[in-house]
Amino acid sequence: MSAILLSSFLMTFVVFTFVLYIYILIDILKHEFTGYNKIIWILVLIFFPVLGAILYLVFGKSQRIK
Repeated sequence: MSAILLSSFLMTFVVFTFVLYIYILIDILKHEFTGYNKIIWILVLIFFPVLGAILYLVFGKSQRIK
């Protein structure tokens, strides 16, 4: 029973992470940034998917050009 619960938790985490990754990638590509910030955020997201997504949600949205 414990293995099934752990497996289902991991599957939920993987799906949530993938959806978050795709959402943030689309958000970065849709908006304009100053300087090279767009390229930097894409590289951060590629090399550090989970941490990069969290960092973008905390710091990246404020760097977009409105």
